Amino acid sequence: KSACAPVLLIEDEPAVMEFVRSALERNGYSVVCTESGAQALRLLSESDFHGVVSDMRTPGGVDGAQVHSWIVANRPALAGKLVFITGDIANEETAATLRRTGAPCVEKPFRVHDFITIVEQTLGKAS
Repeated sequence: KSACAPVLLIEDEPAVMEFVRSALERNGYSVVCTESGAQALRLLSESDFHGVVSDMRTPGGVDGAQVHSWIVANRPALAGKLVFITGDIANEETAATLRRTGAPCVEKPFRVHDFITIVEQTLGKAS
């Protein structure tokens, strides 16, 4: 059943959200979008998702690292199916989060092909 579950996209920049959503949908994934980490945790607690694509920095007091921690504690099967996107890869806090979580990260701005390659490696191809 999880193969047809949507990917949760957490991104607060509308243009980036639209770009990523359309890239995922063109490659066969269904997508649920939210712009806040707090809302993402509500969605994750209520529904099944195939994987998560999250910006590192999200408004609402819950960032990508906290989303990852919640997933590890509450949805461990999803912990290996998280892809971060960030425009801030040089930031030490971001780098530390990536080291700690081991989650793959796509640096903005990115090409669709590069992004989808990492998504497919992490989540598996859309069925």
